[in-house]
Amino acid sequence: MTRFRSIVCAALWLVVVTGGLARAGDGGARVRRDVAYSDAGPTTKLNVDAPAEGDGHPIVVWIHGGAWRFGDKDFIQGQPAAFTKRGYVWVGVEYRFVPQVTYKEQAGDVARAVRWARDHAKEFGGDPERIFLMGHSAGAHLAALTATDERYLKDAGLDLGALSGAILVDGAGYDVPRQVRESVMPRIRAMYTGVFGEDLKIQQDASPIAHVAGGKGVPPFLLLHVGRADSRAQSGALAARLREAGVAATLAPFPSKTHMTINREMGQAGDKPTQAVFDFLDARSKARRE
Repeated sequence: MTRFRSIVCAALWLVVVTGGLARAGDGGARVRRDVAYSDAGPTTKLNVDAPAEGDGHPIVVWIHGGAWRFGDKDFIQGQPAAFTKRGYVWVGVEYRFVPQVTYKEQAGDVARAVRWARDHAKEFGGDPERIFLMGHSAGAHLAALTATDERYLKDAGLDLGALSGAILVDGAGYDVPRQVRESVMPRIRAMYTGVFGEDLKIQQDASPIAHVAGGKGVPPFLLLHVGRADSRAQSGALAARLREAGVAATLAPFPSKTHMTINREMGQAGDKPTQAVFDFLDARSKARRE
């Protein structure tokens, strides 16, 4: 099992790394690096890339992937520059990893990063009333969990109304029991049970879909997915549950992309998933301001 986990982690690390080895130049943006947003540990730090001028810019809080066990806010390419050029503040967040913590502490880290972004927004030209969560893979799960289970933001002194929207990029863990039950590949099932365990109640508690309900302030969602069966099924099911609860949910399939390329190419000129994200952000930012 130890050798198997090492192989899985190495493979997933390759996906993360090849998804973006180096960050692009800052292009004159206002930047902050390795800012502590919590005293929970050395990995609870964030980067800020903000437009060089102006105030009241909407904020995108980015949660990286990495199977809940690894990853880095700096494993990106041109996303910060692309988003700041569009008039958005990019806040890239690091969080603590399994097995040192559980998904609960990870979602708590995300919530505290949102709180930091809200409290400090005006220092870098951001709008504290327009904050969006965005994540890829495991980061998409944590973004969805933070945006549906109000406990995490509540513990940070906020509520779900602090979020203007959630953008999920090819996640497959929105319904953990279903993922464990339906995984065709044993190594994928093992990855999920290695993070969330075998207890059905815990798996359900870790599932964003289990926390969706009307009247609790869940923000609008954009769910992007590629052609793989589990991300397609999980994204579709979460979108359907959100709509049943009266929450706006836009499903955006990109079957020509892979789990790696939809992340790596985010921010590139002419990239269709990027345009879908900007369309969502522009519309929801305008609606929130009005």
